[in-house]
Amino acid sequence: MGFLAQVYLVFTTKNFPWLTIIVFLPVSAGSLIFFLPHRGNRIIRWYTICICILELLLITYSFCYHFQSDDPLIQLAEDYKWINLFNLHWNLGIDGLSIGSVLLTGFITTLATLAAWPVTRESRLFHFLMLSMYSAQIGSFSSQDLFLFFIMWELELIPVYLLLSMWGGKKRMYSATKFILYTAGGSIFLLMGVLGLRLYVSNEPTLDFERLINQPYPIPLEILFYIAFFISFAVKSPIPPLHTWLPNTHGEAHYSTCMLLAGILLKMGAYGLIRINMALLSHAHSIFSPWLLIIGTIQIIYAASTSSGQRNLKKRIAYSSVSHMGFILIGIGSLTDAGLNGAILQIISHGFIGAALFFLAGTSYDRIRLLYLNEMGGAAIPMPKIFMMFSSFSLASLALPGMSGFVAELVVLWGIITSQKYLVMPKILITFVMAIGMILTPIYSLSMLRQIFYGYKLFNVPNSYVFDFGPRELFITISIFLPVIGLGIYPDFVLSLSVDKVEVILANFFYR
Repeated sequence: MGFLAQVYLVFTTKNFPWLTIIVFLPVSAGSLIFFLPHRGNRIIRWYTICICILELLLITYSFCYHFQSDDPLIQLAEDYKWINLFNLHWNLGIDGLSIGSVLLTGFITTLATLAAWPVTRESRLFHFLMLSMYSAQIGSFSSQDLFLFFIMWELELIPVYLLLSMWGGKKRMYSATKFILYTAGGSIFLLMGVLGLRLYVSNEPTLDFERLINQPYPIPLEILFYIAFFISFAVKSPIPPLHTWLPNTHGEAHYSTCMLLAGILLKMGAYGLIRINMALLSHAHSIFSPWLLIIGTIQIIYAASTSSGQRNLKKRIAYSSVSHMGFILIGIGSLTDAGLNGAILQIISHGFIGAALFFLAGTSYDRIRLLYLNEMGGAAIPMPKIFMMFSSFSLASLALPGMSGFVAELVVLWGIITSQKYLVMPKILITFVMAIGMILTPIYSLSMLRQIFYGYKLFNVPNSYVFDFGPRELFITISIFLPVIGLGIYPDFVLSLSVDKVEVILANFFYR
């Protein structure tokens, strides 16, 4: 009993390196997958899903027992010397800004791994790459050192490139090359910003986020840093015109990979804009915030209009993701508590909705082997469960009241209306344009449903065999749908995590 008591004390203490274990567990345990026996991929599948469930349980445990939602400071902090030559530290921690994204990563990755069960070719490597993405994404959201953040940001690119180039569609090499060129090109600007800050704050022992917040910068230099970081994060957000890699990537990637891209990877760009551009470079952000509102409104209208003209189902959903990410940009540029909280809520909300829509698009393709909307039709009768879930998530995407998308966009809209930084007429104009974008969303969402599920084209296909959801697929969609409804009814679950941190960011923003 004495040994068990000591083990209990070790695991319940706050000094236990929870985040280091959480970051390393997926990739380290995933490396053992190559030593497993290959018997119909069953062992590999169950081993991978068990790792994901264990990781999700560890994240949930650390959140429930060691995270204080009313504390805006960094929690579960770990700071170890890493590379003495450059005085770099392994510095991890979570706060109200990152805890929601960490939980989202664990949840979506677990379901994406379950969705990847049909993959049988080179399944060892496929699942290892998904677990490697898991580690890199958790590391990005929990990094409290700027250089460590850059390393985790880069490590995610390799698994995505391989997942796309090896398990993608017919144009997978073109899409993979375009993806790596855009994202690696954006990473160059991120590295330039990191090195620039490192050279400027050469007397500081680390590039710790908390220390950089209180660091004064000359305005011209801060503007240069802001532009460099913004370009890097704009690629992954994605902000036009740096978004063109996204439709190709989603159009060719396996739908389990699309779930990780839409649910998590796109949110890393928005997270970086808040964590670095807004929190660290507030003077420059004050200068550029009106431009963020303009870019965000243009992004909403442009992507929604472009989505309506896409015949490819996955590309239509991809452009809808670009449109919804525009609300995050507007919330960040509003400089209000409501706007920034709404942006954080939109990050979580769209993570669920985007992942679900790509999963439904992929499972529909597995059955009818059609990807172009003008060739589809009549799928509602043979696939009633898919029709029901597709319709539900499409309504969530168009911000139906009672679902998470409605609350997130409403809070962002309220943040613009109540902003004290902008005059009345610009606020009215931006609100009007946002309303137009919200009107365009039902157009492409409902027309997508009509083209897929209504009509009679599917029944004209000779010898067609179409079957509905199985238990595994139904479990995945319901698991995503429950938090979408839950956040729509009780959004304070996410807002209560971020509200104190948002107040600290805005206080530093105005009074630093």
